[in-house]
Amino acid sequence: MGKIKSVKFILNKFDYVKPFHITNNVSYDTQNIEVVVELENGIKGYGEASPSFRVNGEKVSALMGFESVVNEMIVGMDVRNYRQIFDITDKLFGAPSIKAAVQYAVLDAFSEEIGTPVYQILGGAKTKIETDYTVSIGTLEERVEDAKSIVERGHRVIKIKVGENLEEDIEAIKAIYEVSKGCKYIVDANTGYTPKQAVKFVTEIYRSGIDISVFEQPVGMHDIDGLKYVRWNSPFPVAADESARTKYDVMRLIKEEAVDYINIKLMKSGISDALAIVEMVKAANLRLMLGCMAESSLGVNQSVHFALGTGAFDFHDLDSPLMLKEPQFRGKYKVDVPYYYI
Repeated sequence: MGKIKSVKFILNKFDYVKPFHITNNVSYDTQNIEVVVELENGIKGYGEASPSFRVNGEKVSALMGFESVVNEMIVGMDVRNYRQIFDITDKLFGAPSIKAAVQYAVLDAFSEEIGTPVYQILGGAKTKIETDYTVSIGTLEERVEDAKSIVERGHRVIKIKVGENLEEDIEAIKAIYEVSKGCKYIVDANTGYTPKQAVKFVTEIYRSGIDISVFEQPVGMHDIDGLKYVRWNSPFPVAADESARTKYDVMRLIKEEAVDYINIKLMKSGISDALAIVEMVKAANLRLMLGCMAESSLGVNQSVHFALGTGAFDFHDLDSPLMLKEPQFRGKYKVDVPYYYI
């Protein structure tokens, strides 16, 4: 029987290999919550929550208190009926990263019980995906050196963080392009620009003859009109990240014709909402990318299996475990940079 016996939370800390700098935020380490779902037959499933106060309003200290709540919600339920568990855990809308970790741990336990990998439970659309690698905000010299090393390691898709200084960002894109021609670029402002600044940025880059595959979250999280303004004045596709946390956010973005891409992150939506968003975006004939917060290999494992199962994404921004000092690799996937595969 696949009935849930207990759910345990374990707090883990990981240091970054080097400080990770995005708009108005520098991270030196991350605290993630490992979620262990144990069944009555002894099988265990594992998930990981990587909380974000900036995006989700989550604090680790508060989330650890959800352990007893989650036990009350799902202990005694059968993981073979995982959609019933999803419906119940959808009530964790104030703790989406915990929702994601619990839902995946349930799938992982179900996977172990029936001997079928999670990506096949979710559809088995692919067996290999390619991840980008991120250039965080820094001096021009630091950004260029980072881009060089990323190319040398074999990555062909580079994500570039911008959003703190418009003129410096424009120069950085031009300089990075010079040392990485042939790569694809995802440029992420993390809500840092005004709509007019964002349009100036893409106009200058376009005039320089540089192509951007995706221009991600150029304006504030709640500025849907601003997103729409940028989209209709940009030569490059525009994506929502912070503005697209739940399926209801995405429904509004589709209705408003505000973006070309949706960046799904399991830490924002959980597995249940992410599955709904995939179908909504496909029905609207828009495009998808898949991102991460600061997950270790255990956490990114969730997104790898989701991506392989659904096969829905043009781009995979799943580089966080490559940036962390992890004592042990714990993903149920293999790595051959820039590829993750089964």
